[in-house]
Amino acid sequence: MKSALKLNQDFKCYAPSFLQDPSYFPKENFKEIYELEKGHFWFESRNTIINHFIHKYLGNRNTPKCLEVGCGTGFVLESIANANPTFELEGTELYLEGLRFAHSRSPHLNFFQSDARNLPFKNEYDAIFAFDVIEHIEEDIDTLKSIYKNLKPGGYLIATIPQHMWLWSKHDEYACHKRRYTRKELLQKLTSCQLTPKAITSFVFTLLPAMLLSRLNNTEPSEMSEFKISKITNQIMKFGMKCDEFLIKAGISLPIGGSLIAVAQKNV
Repeated sequence: MKSALKLNQDFKCYAPSFLQDPSYFPKENFKEIYELEKGHFWFESRNTIINHFIHKYLGNRNTPKCLEVGCGTGFVLESIANANPTFELEGTELYLEGLRFAHSRSPHLNFFQSDARNLPFKNEYDAIFAFDVIEHIEEDIDTLKSIYKNLKPGGYLIATIPQHMWLWSKHDEYACHKRRYTRKELLQKLTSCQLTPKAITSFVFTLLPAMLLSRLNNTEPSEMSEFKISKITNQIMKFGMKCDEFLIKAGISLPIGGSLIAVAQKNV
């Protein structure tokens, strides 16, 4: 395990040289996201789908030790903790701004600062989560290799990523995305890092036409505009995502969508 620098008595920092690096995600966006997440159709539905796969693959383990990489404001981790009170959960993030929001949501959990490409442990976790993180990192293979190293044998990676480069827009640039993935590309990269795919499905399937139309029509969006929608639109979108949730829980792998979720296992 790498030694950590303790900063401001708040969090252990394993990659202090990156604390002031804005290249992966604008630090000022954490506050806006923190205020938008609760009640927003996409964030809420993604949590539901994530928890479905966590229950399916980890529900039979009493106290699995799990790490969320790039935990951001802690919205997903809080949901996982509420749904799985016996899990030993930790969160890591490159930026202290995100960690402070995450800690305010779940002060009983352990948080630390680190670089996803070089996580500080080995054979440590029963599961590692990466929810809309890998697309921000140029060296995605290095990130997957780092996750592999930190998983216990037989441990799981559960990840979400944006799908389809033909959906690329200014929103991706504002979010500092490096790419959107195809299903084939993701599966190949997981396999190349000795992570065996166990499940994969698209989501934002029902709402894909609306998403595509919105991106084609909104050629000059403002930062965060994709998330700032009216209450009526939000309720309509929630209904559309309920269709995705129903199909995924029924065991159907949706063929296309705005995002992908994948489960992969470290070879024993």
